[in-house]
Amino acid sequence: MIRLAMPVYVELLTAVVAVGLIDLLWVSGLGEAAVAAVTVGTTVEYLAYGLFLAVPTGVTVLVGRRDGHAPVTPVVRAGWALWAVLSVAIAVPGVLLREPLAALFTDDWRLTAGFFLVSLGGLPVYFAQTVVDGILKGRGDTRRPMRHAILCNVLVVALDPLFIYGLDLGVQGAALATVAARLLTLVVALATSRRLIQSPSTDGEADGDGGAAVAWDVVRTGLPMSGDFLARSAVGMALVDLVAGFGTRELAGYGIGQKIMLAGVMVFYALRQAAMIRTARSEPAGSPLLLGLGAGAAVALAVNVVAAPAAALFTADPGPAVSFLRWMTLYLVPFGGLIAVGGVLQASGRGGRLLAATLAGFGVQVPLAYALSAHAGVTGVWLAMAAGAAVSLAGALAPRAAAPGSARGRAPRSTRTAEDRPSGR
Repeated sequence: MIRLAMPVYVELLTAVVAVGLIDLLWVSGLGEAAVAAVTVGTTVEYLAYGLFLAVPTGVTVLVGRRDGHAPVTPVVRAGWALWAVLSVAIAVPGVLLREPLAALFTDDWRLTAGFFLVSLGGLPVYFAQTVVDGILKGRGDTRRPMRHAILCNVLVVALDPLFIYGLDLGVQGAALATVAARLLTLVVALATSRRLIQSPSTDGEADGDGGAAVAWDVVRTGLPMSGDFLARSAVGMALVDLVAGFGTRELAGYGIGQKIMLAGVMVFYALRQAAMIRTARSEPAGSPLLLGLGAGAAVALAVNVVAAPAAALFTADPGPAVSFLRWMTLYLVPFGGLIAVGGVLQASGRGGRLLAATLAGFGVQVPLAYALSAHAGVTGVWLAMAAGAAVSLAGALAPRAAAPGSARGRAPRSTRTAEDRPSGR
């Protein structure tokens, strides 16, 4: 599990965290308006990915279930068909509505709208890469997606100064550099991973599978993960609004603390993907709950150790960020267990249960945050986060009969050959 999760962790750090930070670093010389435009632009792009997340998640699970057992061609075809439809459905309205969308977030909307024109227009490239990586993960290969993410970041580092300053394209140049880096990475990924993202010759028998039915299976399988992602984003924005009521100092501390904590939280999501891949492929996954709880405790210890010096790198007043990270000890342990267990639930056809548990936790967390903060100040918000994570974990672990469509009862994987065995395992 851990060996499978480590490449995923590196991939998540580079793909989720690094690109946005690299862009912010390079545009910081253009002033606060440029930084705000890139911050808003990358946030909206992240939310757009949440709408598409069901596709690569569903592809990973269904390819994992079929690989070496049944034809995977229908799943691969369905993934690309859904990519085509959803890329248009998400990117085109985003580009056409970029100006009013930018005006929702900032008064100086022109810079942000220019960033949206390129970043939202380039979403099909971003989405295509996640489909390729989803197929590879379904076949048990997590190293290639990691290498793709690292390559993309190297290209962004090289192209950002060229586009932003060399070609004098400013904020829009940051978006162009990112899209160009993703496009080059996609070309490399398609060329070097062709054998693994294509199906073996035995898949010729798959022609009779219903394309629409398989596409629905992909969406149905991945939708709970997308819902979980979007729900967390919505609650995160609600918490920002609540914390902002305590002043700029507390809000800045919350933002800094979240950035520091994110590097540790990615461990949980790496474990979730590893558990999801192993479960979908009917391979032993150990105890994701114990791994998640242990990872939560380790991350909590680490952020407590680095809290003061790390926060001091961002601000001359690290007190609020340090306080936030100290209280997060109560949150990180149950949250780590919840996220890791989520991989098993997702791959075994019980993603709806995971989403229900997440929503139940938020149903406790949000009103509790308002109630406790009225008496305990911003500390009440942090206590409510811990309570919500504990409720969600309890809901995810509640005994329940296995849902139909789980990965149980699969035939032996004796049809796999040495040639079909993916690298990086």
